[in-house]
Amino acid sequence: MPGLNMSSMPDLIFTVLFFFMIATHIRSVPVKVKAELPQGTELTKLTKRTSVVYVYIGQPLGTSDGTTRIQLNDRFAEPEQVETFIRAERAGLSSEDRKQMTVSIKADKHTDMGTVTAVKQQLRKAGALRINYSAKSR
Repeated sequence: MPGLNMSSMPDLIFTVLFFFMIATHIRSVPVKVKAELPQGTELTKLTKRTSVVYVYIGQPLGTSDGTTRIQLNDRFAEPEQVETFIRAERAGLSSEDRKQMTVSIKADKHTDMGTVTAVKQQLRKAGALRINYSAKSR
């Protein structure tokens, strides 16, 4: 009985490996706030993730004093710093992605609306009018 020809096996393995390297989205920003998302009923998935900027709002991990913090990329910020952050993120995008830039707010379900409103006001000043609120399905 002839042996099995394994000469094309490395090509197949590298093709599958290359596919997963391209198709997988790896989170590059560690989340430093507790973000237990609220439940939503009318949910849609974001289509183009390269033009999405995330803003995390919640209680810092490891604390229980009830303070609410805003996380922009990998650092904490005040609401007044959101406008400059959004302008800097927009400048780093391609011209096509700038038109479709979406800000996704991932806020803890116990976050007070005053903080969320302050962030929304700063987004309005920055001209970021496409806002997405992240939620989990029921």
